[in-house]
Amino acid sequence: MRVRQVGDSAAGAEVITCEWSNKAHLDSKAQQPYRWHSHLRGQLLCIQSGVVQIKTVSGTWVLPPNRAGWIPPGAQHSILFCSEVSGYSVLFQPNLCEALPGKPYVLGVNPLLKSMIIRSQTWCKDLLTEENMRIADVMTDEIRNAESEKLYLPMPRDSRLLRIAEAVLNEPGSPKTVEQWAEFGALSARSLRRLMPAETGLTFAQWRTQVQLNHALALLSQNVPVGDVAFSLGYTTTSNFIAMFKKMMGDSPAHYFSRTKEL
Repeated sequence: MRVRQVGDSAAGAEVITCEWSNKAHLDSKAQQPYRWHSHLRGQLLCIQSGVVQIKTVSGTWVLPPNRAGWIPPGAQHSILFCSEVSGYSVLFQPNLCEALPGKPYVLGVNPLLKSMIIRSQTWCKDLLTEENMRIADVMTDEIRNAESEKLYLPMPRDSRLLRIAEAVLNEPGSPKTVEQWAEFGALSARSLRRLMPAETGLTFAQWRTQVQLNHALALLSQNVPVGDVAFSLGYTTTSNFIAMFKKMMGDSPAHYFSRTKEL
């Protein structure tokens, strides 16, 4: 049974884990997002290798290796595979999701949660044992208590801000200044600086940096050289890009991806 079929049915075990992979072609025509959809069950989408982008009505996430996206029951979303991807999809019956966050978010997958996810893949898909349920309870505790990762890009609702945001997403390396982006959106730079935090929780500079980080993660997962990624994002030197990446992710690009492969 496919992940979509399991996710759309409350029948079967309380927790069903499916291992999956998607060998994405890297040409632009193949990299089209899945159409908008939702699941009856809650879904924890765990990435082992590759990078996935998940779009929701309120924003976009990037999931690099050893990160997971929590998608509550009924949440509309669309998925884009940025490279060849493998991982696990853990599907929870709606009653188990009552104690879990009601909004989508990104969390880190620690060794304990990862080991439980891998073990749950071997469970019966029809009925869980008492031992299985005890492990499932610990899984939900780990998900609920995990800190949200800085990999979420909230989208503004104001039509002027949304026009700017979509243009930045299409041109993450654009050299435009705040004033030039404000003019593009037909508002003042002061209004842009004031409205962006009110609608997204991030300043325009922070929001723009998050766009660049998300774009960089997608490119780096395809083994694009760090220097080429830095140049595509408008950085004058590779060291400046690496400094931004380390500030946001806590590690250099090369060490970050080599470390995630080891986990």
